Amino acid sequence: MTTNASEFTIARSHKTNLSSPVRWIFSHVYRYGWIWGMIWIGAIGNATLAGIMPVYVGQAFDALIASPPQPEKLLPIMWLIIGSQVLRGFLQLGRNFGADLVAQKTERNIRDELYISLLGKSMTFHNIQPIGDTMARATNDVREINFMFSPGINLVIGSLTFLAMPFLYAPRYHTDLLLVPTLFAIAYFIALWQYLHSLRPVTEEVRETFGQMNTRLAEALDGIETVKGAAQEEFEVNLFNTRARAFRNAFVKQGDLEARFVPMLLYGMALGGGLLHALILYRNGEINIGAVVAYVGLLQMLMFPTFASTFAYTQVSLGMVSARRILDLIKRETDLDQNADGFARDIRGETCFRSVDFSYTSSDSVLDGINFTVMPGQTVAIVGQTGAGKTSLVKLLNRTYDATGGEVLVDGINVHDWNLASLRQQISIIEQDIFLFSSSISENIAFGKPNATQEEIVKAAKSAQAHKFITRFENGYETVLGERGVTLSGGQRQRLALARAFLTDPRILVLDDSTSAIDSATEDNIQRAIAEASKGRTTFLITHRLSQIRWADLIIVLKKGKIAAIGNHAELMENSDAYRRIFSE
Repeated sequence: MTTNASEFTIARSHKTNLSSPVRWIFSHVYRYGWIWGMIWIGAIGNATLAGIMPVYVGQAFDALIASPPQPEKLLPIMWLIIGSQVLRGFLQLGRNFGADLVAQKTERNIRDELYISLLGKSMTFHNIQPIGDTMARATNDVREINFMFSPGINLVIGSLTFLAMPFLYAPRYHTDLLLVPTLFAIAYFIALWQYLHSLRPVTEEVRETFGQMNTRLAEALDGIETVKGAAQEEFEVNLFNTRARAFRNAFVKQGDLEARFVPMLLYGMALGGGLLHALILYRNGEINIGAVVAYVGLLQMLMFPTFASTFAYTQVSLGMVSARRILDLIKRETDLDQNADGFARDIRGETCFRSVDFSYTSSDSVLDGINFTVMPGQTVAIVGQTGAGKTSLVKLLNRTYDATGGEVLVDGINVHDWNLASLRQQISIIEQDIFLFSSSISENIAFGKPNATQEEIVKAAKSAQAHKFITRFENGYETVLGERGVTLSGGQRQRLALARAFLTDPRILVLDDSTSAIDSATEDNIQRAIAEASKGRTTFLITHRLSQIRWADLIIVLKKGKIAAIGNHAELMENSDAYRRIFSE
């Protein structure tokens, strides 16, 4: 049983085995023993009562052709047939209900496990992994696992029990009648093995091409403004059609393989051969005509495993491929760990970077040898040209990313030694690209503090200069925003983000160019709000606005990932060419 590092976990009583897709699926379903008992009892009972039907028909046939005929035997046989088939219906219902129950429970549990796993992945993972492919795995692939159990495995179990019935009932007439079912079973399993061997790469291609198609769809919709702005709708349609055609071709290939399923031919041969064999025994006087009728009826039970296996085993194969794709996401490594036993106390705000290096990959270098110390309550402005590493630097504070060298300390404690949730709850980073959820304004502001009162929400909004425009909406704070807050202007989104930060009262506040979309009049008000909010907490400002930079206690000038200068505004204007150059351009 394997485990992965995670930024976020929930204690769960049931642990799953991540070593292989089969073991992972089994670790999800083995605990439902009573349901599997119901499935097997239903399947065996259903098949047994289905097998007894041709036996009764054979007896009725013997009664009719007897000399003289024995019609008095027909009524009891009729009641036996009716009673057995009614009972069979209940047993089949139990089998189908049990299989569907396992399928639904497993789908729910896997969705839960996958969602928790995705929340626990690092930003490095989410930056690399395409959202469309992730959504395909989290929705369609999880659903395929549901279908693997119902109808997939449900039909497999049913077909295996039906396959056994000729072996159970045929010897009562003559042991030689086992010949055809035995030959059929041997040929059936050989053909099935070859079919599954050929099916696996095809079903893998089906799921893979679906993920690629979904990825392109998600990217086109997410970037719809860019697509329309560049008038590239036709190009996107053609590109999507290419991906859709690849998915269709893979699906057609799967259908072609199913159409050439050899057991279909084997069934016809078994039915004809079995009838011929029974007639030979009848001619030799070894069985009667009722036995011939019953035996052919038993052979017709082979139809169910033959026809069901075409669909059932395809569904099982698709389910296992989907399980492999989901497990790949769950097992994808992340270096960050929530460190549940780490420090979890109030932060004072002292931060220290000691010889910090950082890179996203082994081939690049984003930050190199960063050294500085910030005392609690100080305001730090970080300036530099685009690509200098400003945003990367502040994201090392809350371990959005981990330094690849050196140490990042908060209150003298390495950030690795902090409880990750406690650390992040006390550090608020407001970026230029604000994310807002498709929910009410109140819920968006209170996202970091779900139990906040309406008075607290309004107070935070007023501090961020957002209250006035919020109240202009017809529904005020209950106005539902579009996805990513697209119904708001850039400045309005940023003010809501500021309100969200003010509400959580972080001990370290990071403003990453967060007032870039705000007009001058509003900026003056927000500047006062930020100045007020900065009292008693450490504040990092990433900005190019001189009005915000000059009142910082400490200014850090970054150039190509290194500190080019450090000091206050007056010192740097006098001593730093790099700092002066920023304001002269």
